[in-house]
Amino acid sequence: MSYYPRRKLVMLPGPTNVPDRVTNAMLKAIVNHRGPDFRPLLNSIKGKLQSTLETTGDVVVLSSSGTGGVEASVKNIVKRGDNIIVPVFGEFSGRLAEQIKEEGGNVTKVETQPGTAPTPDMIDDAAKRIGQVKAIYVVYNDTSPGTTYRWLKEVGDIAHAHGGFVIADSISIVGGDELPQDKWGVDMVVGASQKCIGAPPGIAFITMSQAMSKYVTSNVPTTTYFNLSKYLEFMQHGETPFTPALPLFYAFDEALTMVQEEGMPKRIERHRTTASAFYDALTYGGLHPFVEPKVRSNVVVTVKLPDGVDDTTFRGTVEDKFNVILAGGFGPLKGKIFRIGNMGDVNRYHVIVTLNAIGSALGLMGRQVDVTGMVRLAEERLKQLAPVPNPSIPA
Repeated sequence: MSYYPRRKLVMLPGPTNVPDRVTNAMLKAIVNHRGPDFRPLLNSIKGKLQSTLETTGDVVVLSSSGTGGVEASVKNIVKRGDNIIVPVFGEFSGRLAEQIKEEGGNVTKVETQPGTAPTPDMIDDAAKRIGQVKAIYVVYNDTSPGTTYRWLKEVGDIAHAHGGFVIADSISIVGGDELPQDKWGVDMVVGASQKCIGAPPGIAFITMSQAMSKYVTSNVPTTTYFNLSKYLEFMQHGETPFTPALPLFYAFDEALTMVQEEGMPKRIERHRTTASAFYDALTYGGLHPFVEPKVRSNVVVTVKLPDGVDDTTFRGTVEDKFNVILAGGFGPLKGKIFRIGNMGDVNRYHVIVTLNAIGSALGLMGRQVDVTGMVRLAEERLKQLAPVPNPSIPA
């Protein structure tokens, strides 16, 4: 028996809603990935990623999850005994530190509580204590608490001052917030398809500065599939070293085309506007954002669960009664927060429907919430929102 779930509004921190034109791109013919038909596709993806990230650096595209991209970054950079600094302020930054330890790196964690983030001064103090630093790894947007690390450029300056690289796990934020790679001096950006870019899961990508490309091509990593020097070598001929997930490459290219059509400045402003509508409306309704304002994410809105509200029951009601999918907390935040993905082609429809679902679900659970007031305030914030070209859901 075939399984076809009904379509729901996916307001997760990834994967997110995928426009039909992106889904339909996967219907294109399978081609020879060693032939002339594949090269223009790969080069198109490369050029669009360089434009999105404002970089002239090298690009590699992996048929893998975003986690595969992070693993590739670790295995191609970290050697046993290397001094690595990791700001830790959520589940994914903590996992990254553990990955680096498993590779033999000497990890210095600069930790703060979820909902906050280590300052550049704290990172600089750690670097001064260490002296020679191989790299600083930063999760630019940690989706577990909903925190964006707003000092990526400053941390890059610190890394370079101590002879090291700065690597940004940017999986959940590329295409939704600013990341001018060359201007900020970021040596490596790791991204993925299924978050703010709005494509199906299964593609990771890495962009590298000239210094980083030189380093990875002169070192032998402890991996075959994620050997970045091989990808750089094959990219010169418009190929990947291993068979690419062709339908996903087509979809990814189409999603990047949509990013280009809208333009990154407008796309960033749209995500900021919808995030503001969420934060302000939920606060008006008596709910409290989890993250302190200066590091709040524009692409993952995290909210404290009201006292006495069971997370599983609440999110189950939102999904079963209103067809909206939200994420819960995990790790130490499990049962304490819920998370809204504000990603991709998010627009007025996504915000208003989600707010209605949240407020109505809480009402069904016996909580008094001014849903009308929440929606009215959100509409006020969304007045200047520019329409999204060819959205997955009507604006």
